[in-house]
Amino acid sequence: MMVSDRRDSLPAARRVLAVCAHPDDESFGLGGLIAGYVHGGADVAILTLTRGEASTLGADAELAERRTAELACAVRELGITTSWLCDHPDGHLAQVPIDQLVAEVLVAIERHGPELLLVFHPSGITGHPDHQRATEAALSAACGSDLPVHGWYVPDEVATTLNAEFGTAFVPTEPSAADRRVRVDRAAQRSACACHRSQGGALPLIERKFELQGDLEYLRALTGTATDTPSRPAADQLPCH
Repeated sequence: MMVSDRRDSLPAARRVLAVCAHPDDESFGLGGLIAGYVHGGADVAILTLTRGEASTLGADAELAERRTAELACAVRELGITTSWLCDHPDGHLAQVPIDQLVAEVLVAIERHGPELLLVFHPSGITGHPDHQRATEAALSAACGSDLPVHGWYVPDEVATTLNAEFGTAFVPTEPSAADRRVRVDRAAQRSACACHRSQGGALPLIERKFELQGDLEYLRALTGTATDTPSRPAADQLPCH
């Protein structure tokens, strides 16, 4: 069953860092939450670890460049103040040494000074290894930085319906008593989603998800898990732009 009578406010934070695997994760997934933080006066930054060049939607030789521009458009629509985009291989993020990714998240934390990290649920939402790896890196970095991490997820009723209607692989996640059920305004999120023209084939799915969830998004407080402490690159050595 869907959770009823849950907290409907975002976790308090004046500065937020979202850690994502691909361009469009910030819009299709976290967009309502990011827009909510921005509307509330928070300063939101985003670290995106790949340029999404392996997508089968709108694939062409210039897809990485197109998705880079689409991300910049979405960042503006959501009101994100700072965006770093890395060039790790899309679809193979799990093969990048975890210490390297953790070190990059730590640099972004050092630069932005967030009070909270926003990520995908550790399931990867659709079980995507890139999503899982991005969250793994954020959790490990947060453990070393003593930062709270909140993971966005799709509740089980919605995941099951989408899987049946679209043949997708959303991981059903049963809301727990400790989770937050946050009310969001989807206007900025929809504008950001529209920026991702190369991924337009996903929009009917996203709109159906919005229809099923209404103005609700779901967050779970996550506990950081440590890897061996990575060497931290200097702030000017973050291999992202």
